[in-house]
Amino acid sequence: MNINWFPGHMKKTKEIIINNLKLVDVVLEIIDSRIPISSRNPMIDDIVADKPRMIIMNKSDLSDPEENKKWVKKFREEGIPALLMNSKENVPVDKIYKEARTLLKDKFEKNEKKNIDNPMIRMMIVGVPNSGKSTFINKVSKKKGAKVGNRPGITQTKQWIKTGSNIQLLDTPGILWPKFEEKIGLHLSFTNAIKDEVLNIEDLILKFLEEMKENNPEALVERYGVDPALPALEIYEAIAKKRGAIISGGDFDYTRTANIILNDFRSGKLGKITLEKA
Repeated sequence: MNINWFPGHMKKTKEIIINNLKLVDVVLEIIDSRIPISSRNPMIDDIVADKPRMIIMNKSDLSDPEENKKWVKKFREEGIPALLMNSKENVPVDKIYKEARTLLKDKFEKNEKKNIDNPMIRMMIVGVPNSGKSTFINKVSKKKGAKVGNRPGITQTKQWIKTGSNIQLLDTPGILWPKFEEKIGLHLSFTNAIKDEVLNIEDLILKFLEEMKENNPEALVERYGVDPALPALEIYEAIAKKRGAIISGGDFDYTRTANIILNDFRSGKLGKITLEKA
């Protein structure tokens, strides 16, 4: 499958990030903990350059707990503080602030020498579509300042959000990059960072089942009671049969079955799965 999706607003997002970078102290990169590689936009590295950065591994409730720990360790070894988070449930604002203060140690020491008492830290939120940025912001701000949805592309413009703490957030729309490898495109599609509407969902689910057969066969057995040794198409049809996804004439409803499988993965019903290992 050749998957590329770069709507016009993403070009504008890149310009927003570049033009507002000087206004913030820290860049907070929200990633999907199920795909810690694919949900990191390589353009961000070039744009952010030497600006202090933190990673929030969001949706950690949906990913493998052991892999979560490995990824946090890996990012920290690369010099980027990383925090695990399920922003639907809880966001430890104090922990985020403490990490940011550590990153900005030199700035606060200079302010102290100048007798400047300004504890406020401004953070820019960046990430791929549907990484959970808006949900994260609403939890930190304790209000519904950012639109939330389970579809990519909800946030369309930048917006400053005040919080009840010494953190001020600059939200930016989700941003992808023009071209990516097939595997990265697939992983972004599996997690709904790329809209289902632009994909052939039946081809997509075959790719998903092939990957699950190889790396998480036990999830297919536990959820659907199918034999993971079967070819992906036969697994697909077995799931259709078990879920009653049959159309008139006795044929399988492949589209409905694909949506069932994707919804099971995206909601965590298929298990705590990390598609990319540390």
